Amino acid sequence: MASALSPLDDFPVHQAAEVIRHPATSDRNFYDRYYFMLHGSSDELLLIMGLGQYPNLSVQDAFALVRRGTRHRVVRASRALRADRMDLTVGPFHLEVLEGLQRIRFVLEPNEHGLAFDLTWTGAVPALLEARHFVRAFERVTFDTQRFAQTGFWAGTVNIGDETVEVSGSRWRGVRDRSWGVRPVGEPEPPGITAGAAPSMSMWNYAPMQFDDYSILYICSEAPDGSRNLVDATRMWNDPARAPEELGRPEHHHEFRSGTRLVERSVLSFPDAPGGPIDVTVTPLVEAHIGVGTGYGMDQDWRHGMYQGDLVVQGVDLDTVTDRDRLFGLVDSAARFETNTGDVGYGLHEYMFLGPFPKYGLTGLLDGAP
Repeated sequence: MASALSPLDDFPVHQAAEVIRHPATSDRNFYDRYYFMLHGSSDELLLIMGLGQYPNLSVQDAFALVRRGTRHRVVRASRALRADRMDLTVGPFHLEVLEGLQRIRFVLEPNEHGLAFDLTWTGAVPALLEARHFVRAFERVTFDTQRFAQTGFWAGTVNIGDETVEVSGSRWRGVRDRSWGVRPVGEPEPPGITAGAAPSMSMWNYAPMQFDDYSILYICSEAPDGSRNLVDATRMWNDPARAPEELGRPEHHHEFRSGTRLVERSVLSFPDAPGGPIDVTVTPLVEAHIGVGTGYGMDQDWRHGMYQGDLVVQGVDLDTVTDRDRLFGLVDSAARFETNTGDVGYGLHEYMFLGPFPKYGLTGLLDGAP
């Protein structure tokens, strides 16, 4: 019988009377994931990447999604997860922590699907431990997650088909997060009493924005009645000697492209911010439907944590014009952010509106705005 021990068990990092291979909870939905986003402070390129482990499903998977022109191109890979959780490889994907909370290298080796990269991340601000996300539905805990987030810079190369993009200089910015805990993953479970139940939230809105001297990390998960099960707004300074600033309860105003749930413009407001109210105008530059092809839940044949076999590598290539009917759900945008004091920054504007949201005239599950 194979040993459950791994090299990480030789370090004093245990949190329960278990080997590291075994999480303290036996919940099938336990996960541990990296997320990264890269942009050029423009509309030319958006790259979204991730790698996750699902120990109680014995799966490790990774993905990369590039939006270039009208192309929506994905490379994804999945393999069986064995004892060594420090082995952060999935087929052509390889992740290496060079300096905890500061520098990461992520590689997608050349493959038949037309996307490869070798990129190194460097944090611009200290990593922020965000508010814990906890949701209970019909007595079962469906979300119990912890996450930290960080803005930063990228360096390296991205290969798209026959094109090589050199990533260097301060305009190549991005966002990353690390999250772990319990959330729905893997193959769909029998719905039981939850069949037909309304979503626990209707609006998901997440915007880490990077300015020259500071970053603002904002998150809001809101139900149609205005109640919130997760909200956070913090300003992080590049200078680690300056303490983070809590910005108080945030407010949002979104304007949609008529007939869709695509945001054309937003204003995120922090009326109780120290030093006076902050209003941030958000202008999307390039958008990607991250739920399509990557595992974030829109594809029945490929979801994060779903067992695909010992090792499977696949590609997805869509056109955002001719295949637009397949693109819906969670949206990640590279965006421009401008404050009411004239500061201009760039970052991620992530959102999803699922189900009715009266404030914006949304009535059905996925119907478009007026």
